[in-house]
Amino acid sequence: MGLRGKLVAQVEVKCAGELFHDHFNSKPHHSPNISDKINHFEVNEGELGNVGTLVEWRFNYDGEERVAKQVIDHIDEEKKRITFKFIDGFFMELYKTFSTTLDAEENWITWTFEYEKQNEDIPEPLILLGIGIDLIKDIDSHHHNK
Repeated sequence: MGLRGKLVAQVEVKCAGELFHDHFNSKPHHSPNISDKINHFEVNEGELGNVGTLVEWRFNYDGEERVAKQVIDHIDEEKKRITFKFIDGFFMELYKTFSTTLDAEENWITWTFEYEKQNEDIPEPLILLGIGIDLIKDIDSHHHNK
């Protein structure tokens, strides 16, 4: 079994993809008010919407609150793509490298997780992928039901 992996999940949404791109690009601080999957979000350094901005997420993972610190690694306004690179927190104890990319295309949202595990005993990040999928569904429901 390899140490490097890639997980991809697509979710069909009712709202337009631009809404999700905008949410994660400039309004992720609204996530705790929209979804019970996210406990807290804050900008540690920089400004939302800019590459290099350091953000912190707190969420429940397998029954415990976890912290993930990420840097906004890439933003493509035309393709509606944002990549976050994990740099500190719980997941850096498990993975040597870990990045998440959100692609918003029409009514399809795609999460792509690319990672390298610290060792072969580390599980695939399926729980985190489930949290990401649930967050997309919660955002979609929140905006579609307005």
